[in-house]
Amino acid sequence: MTENLNSELQFIKGIGPKRAQILKNAGIKTLQDLLYFFPRKYIDRSQILTIDQLLPDQEVTVLGEIKHQGLRYARTRQFYMVLSDGHGYLEAIWFQGADYFKDRFKVGEWVALSGKVTFFRGFQMAHPDYDRLGEEGEELVNTGKVLAFYPSTELFRKNHLTSYFFRRIFQQIRDSFETQTEFYPQSILKKHKLAPLTEALYTLHNPQTMAGLDPARNRIIHEDFFLQQLILLRTRHLHHQNQQGIAFEKPGFTLSRLYNDLPFQLTEAQKRVMREIRADMKKPSPMNRLLQGDVGSGKTLVALMALLIAVDNGYQGVIMAPTEILAEQHFYNFQRLLQDYDIPVSLLTGSTKAQTREFLMADLSRENPHIVVGTHAVFENAVHFKNLGLVVIDEQHRFGVSQRTRLMGKNAQADLLVMTATPIPRTLALTVYGSLDTSIIDEMPPGRQPIVTAWRNETQEPSINKFIGERLAQGEQVFVVFPLVEESEKIDLQSAAEGFERFSRLFPQFRIGLLHGRLSGFEKDEVMRKFAAGEINLLVATTVIEVGVDVPNATVMLIEHAERFGLSQLHQLRGRIGRGKKKSWCILKTVGELTDIARRRIEIMTETNDGFKIAEVDLELRGWGDFFGTRQSGLPEFRMANIIRDRAWLEKARQDAGEILAGDPGLEKEEHQALKNAVNLFARRHLRQKRLS
Repeated sequence: MTENLNSELQFIKGIGPKRAQILKNAGIKTLQDLLYFFPRKYIDRSQILTIDQLLPDQEVTVLGEIKHQGLRYARTRQFYMVLSDGHGYLEAIWFQGADYFKDRFKVGEWVALSGKVTFFRGFQMAHPDYDRLGEEGEELVNTGKVLAFYPSTELFRKNHLTSYFFRRIFQQIRDSFETQTEFYPQSILKKHKLAPLTEALYTLHNPQTMAGLDPARNRIIHEDFFLQQLILLRTRHLHHQNQQGIAFEKPGFTLSRLYNDLPFQLTEAQKRVMREIRADMKKPSPMNRLLQGDVGSGKTLVALMALLIAVDNGYQGVIMAPTEILAEQHFYNFQRLLQDYDIPVSLLTGSTKAQTREFLMADLSRENPHIVVGTHAVFENAVHFKNLGLVVIDEQHRFGVSQRTRLMGKNAQADLLVMTATPIPRTLALTVYGSLDTSIIDEMPPGRQPIVTAWRNETQEPSINKFIGERLAQGEQVFVVFPLVEESEKIDLQSAAEGFERFSRLFPQFRIGLLHGRLSGFEKDEVMRKFAAGEINLLVATTVIEVGVDVPNATVMLIEHAERFGLSQLHQLRGRIGRGKKKSWCILKTVGELTDIARRRIEIMTETNDGFKIAEVDLELRGWGDFFGTRQSGLPEFRMANIIRDRAWLEKARQDAGEILAGDPGLEKEEHQALKNAVNLFARRHLRQKRLS
């Protein structure tokens, strides 16, 4: 990259200090930024016709002489002109900016107009793009070609930084495109038929044909992904190469014993994932692995087996859960599976009594193998591990990066396994978690019956109540979930309270529980404990049921106002039932007419139980930036690439990045110096965002 690319925009003809400041406020600070400020769309107006050849709804260009112009007053103040090319007349009209345009043109001047033709008492164009041919040397900039239209803001429009302005600027600085240094290996350009950088940038701002845009677009899309994947893969390589970890070399006697003692067979997916984890833990560098698996796929058992590898090698292990009730569930499951083994398993939460805590702290201060199941209480400075070998974080999205960092700070050499029950589409996983090794459990344990999902509306409430009563009479349990009304917790609580009263009247012979946002953490846990123990038959809840809480006897979930829930929320809620061997039903109850998006969410829920298919649809419906519910810092912002539309290019770019780094991990070879500079520039552009993540 040359020095020119960092030059300030105010010195470019046609911009000046005032416009440069406006562009700077929009993040366009240098010539480099300007060249990468790409159009949002293109319209082909290369067809130049005479007026007698026009037809309504055509996108065309017309050249002619201004015969008449002026202002007129209808509902708004308007500027109009009448144009003739000797073959007929065309009226152009502007409904905004009348005072600006009345001084812009003069009668007798030749102009070129581009736009969509309409017919109303003659041919018209509203707000056409234009070129003044008499004063501009008859060079077409905004008409008679494929036109680029740039992103706009209110500030841009107020200061006339329109697409017309940008097209003019990019024609004036055409020599600046040559200042770009090509950093791509020629092999990649040829392999994918990508345009060289200079040609790509020039074409995107000064397109000649619509077909010619494809190689240019593909170059920048590939570049977005390629540079980011180089950073992620290089980070992973350096992590494996330079960071000293623990090599768990013993084969794992206790692990083998548990495997043989299990009353069921692991799925092939669980076996595959365990081989991947086992191979990681044997290496002398720390494991840094993401484990994805749908609700009920058996991630927790895999986590226990990984912890046993650490224990078999004389180390301590910890598994973190986001809530006390989920931590307790893991603890009791681990105790049950390991009851005949001489391995201490302890629970550490905010509710752990002082005496128990002191005993645990004393044991952890020695090099005794130990498994700790905990919540945020494990982050406390008073908690010290003498010999921490493995950290497992369940539902990783519920913990902040700083919290994970504090936990890993208790032993930087420990292996890390993060788990999520929220399926992440591959494309999003590659861009967000690309520096982690990824394992996926994409198979459910045998014997689990698929959950039947039904869509019902409010008119079918009597039949819904009848069905719920039948299941309760069979000794089964029921969830009823109301949506969270963020604007008003009072309304939220009121709707659930009314639901609680309604079901209490409908089923007086059964015990009805209520769970809402105004309960304390202890009260929420107590309600969930009673429900899990069967002391509550039907639970009305306003908040999302805690992820991972296991109530095998719960066979029905009624989701009220299902149209208000996101697709990921619906799938996670449905995963709370079907945990046992009994058949289960999820009823999605909607009210009123649905939007197209809400209808699609409900339809995909009734079509499949596959979390990864649901995640793909969710990604398409919500957009990749909001997939996690809110836009998270740390997500990459690309200049042109879109991981939904361009997923095939992401796969190609990741493969290309891997091949480059396989032969030159540090990008130290002479032929890769320009590429290394581009990667560093890309990394600096994302530095603040990465720090926030």
